[in-house]
Amino acid sequence: MAMQAPAPTAERVAGHPPHPPPETVRGGSALASPWAVLAVASMAVFVVFLDTQVLFVAFADLRASFPAVSSADLSWVLSAYTIVLAAALIPAGRVADRIGRRRVFLAAFALFGLASLLCGIAPGPPSLIAARVLQAVGAAGVTPASLSLVLGAFPRSKVPVAVAVWGSVGALAAAAGPTLGALLVEHWGWRSVFFLNLPICAVVLAFGRRLLAESREAEAGRIPDLVGAVLLVAGVGLVALGVVQSEEWGWGTGPTLGALAVGVVVLGAFVARSAAVPNPLVELSLFRVREFRAAVVATAAFTLAFTAMFFANVQFLTQVWGYSIVGAGLAFVPGPVVVMVLAPVFGRLAARVGQRRLLVPGGLVYAASGLWLVAFVDEAPDFFVAWLPGSLLAGLGVALVLPQLTSAAAQSLPPDRFATGSAVVQAVRQLGATFGVALVVVFLAGATPETALDHFQRPWWLLVGAGVTTSLLSLAVRPAARA
Repeated sequence: MAMQAPAPTAERVAGHPPHPPPETVRGGSALASPWAVLAVASMAVFVVFLDTQVLFVAFADLRASFPAVSSADLSWVLSAYTIVLAAALIPAGRVADRIGRRRVFLAAFALFGLASLLCGIAPGPPSLIAARVLQAVGAAGVTPASLSLVLGAFPRSKVPVAVAVWGSVGALAAAAGPTLGALLVEHWGWRSVFFLNLPICAVVLAFGRRLLAESREAEAGRIPDLVGAVLLVAGVGLVALGVVQSEEWGWGTGPTLGALAVGVVVLGAFVARSAAVPNPLVELSLFRVREFRAAVVATAAFTLAFTAMFFANVQFLTQVWGYSIVGAGLAFVPGPVVVMVLAPVFGRLAARVGQRRLLVPGGLVYAASGLWLVAFVDEAPDFFVAWLPGSLLAGLGVALVLPQLTSAAAQSLPPDRFATGSAVVQAVRQLGATFGVALVVVFLAGATPETALDHFQRPWWLLVGAGVTTSLLSLAVRPAARA
């Protein structure tokens, strides 16, 4: 297909004949404006994203509450959530396509609220991790259903703008999360960050029942292979276990190598099963679409580095520069605010010039933020000269890249696979986040006051590699259609 040809429909890009529009059924208000749907969906995504960002800030207080538990073991409070979320997103997306996006959205968000309550009252790490797993199942239903409700509510020409706004909510959560979380943790402890979810859940459920119209796929398909989901959780969990515990076990020891090897074998079995069963967890045919494939791989690399940066920088500001937890939260605000302000602007620009013209420079800007931190940040606190420019560059890079990756992938899919395809992208984001946390645990293990800067520079170099990788992969994204 000629690169400069007018952009085909999403159905033809995906290699399918045009599909009828998804079936819309009664439930909620079918007359609600697309922007009202976007508002409800965005509020739900906000609290899901906020929960992750706040926990990065609350991690130190969590460690203080359980001093006998190692950092590697406590990191599973973060990693168990992202692993289960990654595996559950795709089945949840298919269930939403099949039985109704509104139904799944409301039920999943109610489960997320209940799990948040259980997290807040958990007596110890085992019960907290179990509640986080339940919370991840709820979040898995909310994320693809919310995006598919937005995609179904807007005309295709407005999809880049709508997705950019939806995606910028994550930036708003990142902007509010550190400061809000720091204030909560400082006054009421880490449990309060989970109780914060409860009133937001109540508001979203109340308005969601009134404003959201039900929709589902026109032709019901099969629920994805649950055995595949188990294989994905086991494979990713084993690989993450090998990475996280490598410092304690040693890289060359039997337990580490065994966990990594078995994890890789199990992931291979997952891919093989996805190719063989009629209802795979991941529809490998989606990856025949060049745009979708490039966006997914770039999302994995970018999110890994982004999560590693966020998790490491909270600890750098508090442990090396000696900031209070509230001071560290405030130091994080500028970058996410840049994303919150610019992501909708770039979404409208992408609708005119195409995502590729933003993705390629955006990856390079993100790489430059890592280079800035490596070059100018040292043990002496210097917020305005050393930290702030790197934070602003990172925010600009995120605003240029993340929403455009999501919209580029979504627009390459047929309407009946909106939730499924977006679930794949979001699952990959969670897998990237899992390994971002795992790598930071490894990078910072054994750091002393004399060697701390060298240890913290490793996550910053990840930004450089991820940014360049994103730019190269984005060259595969379809250029803008001619007017």
